[in-house]
Amino acid sequence: MGRVKDEKLFQMIHDYIRVYLPNQRCSSPHTIKAYRMALEQLLEYAATQKTLSMSEITFEMLDSEMVSNYLEWLTSEKGCCASTRNHRLACIRSFFKYAAMMDPANIIRQADMDKIPKQKQKTFSGINYMSEEAVQAILKQPDTKTKKGIRDQFFMILMYDSGARIQEMLDLRVCDIRNGTTPIAILMGKGAKIRSVPLMPKTMQHFQNYMKIYHADETMYSEQPLFYVEQCGTRHPMSDDNVRKFLKKYGKAAKKFCPDVPDNIHPHLWRHSRAMHLYHHGMALSLISQWLGHSNLETTLIYAYADTEQKRKAIEKSMGREVIAGVDIPKYRVSDEEILKKLYGLK
Repeated sequence: MGRVKDEKLFQMIHDYIRVYLPNQRCSSPHTIKAYRMALEQLLEYAATQKTLSMSEITFEMLDSEMVSNYLEWLTSEKGCCASTRNHRLACIRSFFKYAAMMDPANIIRQADMDKIPKQKQKTFSGINYMSEEAVQAILKQPDTKTKKGIRDQFFMILMYDSGARIQEMLDLRVCDIRNGTTPIAILMGKGAKIRSVPLMPKTMQHFQNYMKIYHADETMYSEQPLFYVEQCGTRHPMSDDNVRKFLKKYGKAAKKFCPDVPDNIHPHLWRHSRAMHLYHHGMALSLISQWLGHSNLETTLIYAYADTEQKRKAIEKSMGREVIAGVDIPKYRVSDEEILKKLYGLK
């Protein structure tokens, strides 16, 4: 690794992530991880755009134009929604606020970040979710004669069965899957809130098979990451990008045989699908709320609203007219250079 061109920038990132967030703001590990990921991704994007190594990035390069382009890239290339984009912007602004607090010379940089507008979130018009047939079609796509195929299939099965967020899946350790009379998965949710969700017997069968292949020498008490990739003989936790890549691949393959499969298969779609299927099968919203780890029951109400709206539209379509005229239906807003990264707290 070459010499860092802007030592002040990277030292400030290090202090922000390793000192300020955990010790002064008392941020949770999840919060710190989200802020670190936002800064890491921004630096990687800037390095790519400038055709430079990350060590050559300077404060001057991270202006409002670069950050705005990064946020647009999140939306257009990564398929992130408005809330994700706005959260990354908030993380970046927080760092620049800290930078201005540590050095008044950076106040102008903070002001530059404040010029970037948040993206307006669309009024809620429905929940995107897959049919149960589409879920089954996708689950059949991995080649389970291969090690990777077994991993990918089990990841999707567990993500659907647990209704977990993508980061909750990636944070799972071997010991977080508990066997017994009632098998459960222990999930670390937003705000460092821990919850347990029941797992189906078939899911546990896949888990046992996965363990034989990926964790053959470990016990059920192991704190190793449940899902990982191997690079040069070293294990690394699986990344969000890795998951999105194989989900899109299997979704595209499944659509050839099942028209119900949506064009864009992404991690959160599995969570929405699980919640809607539970609701369709009669589970109470209060239980679904606990299952998903929602802090507010109103968040879960979007599934009831989406289901009601879908039925209303189906009736209108079948009758060729609006069934209830003049009634306003309430709207809802739907409110996750290795050495350099490790040295400065980005890993």
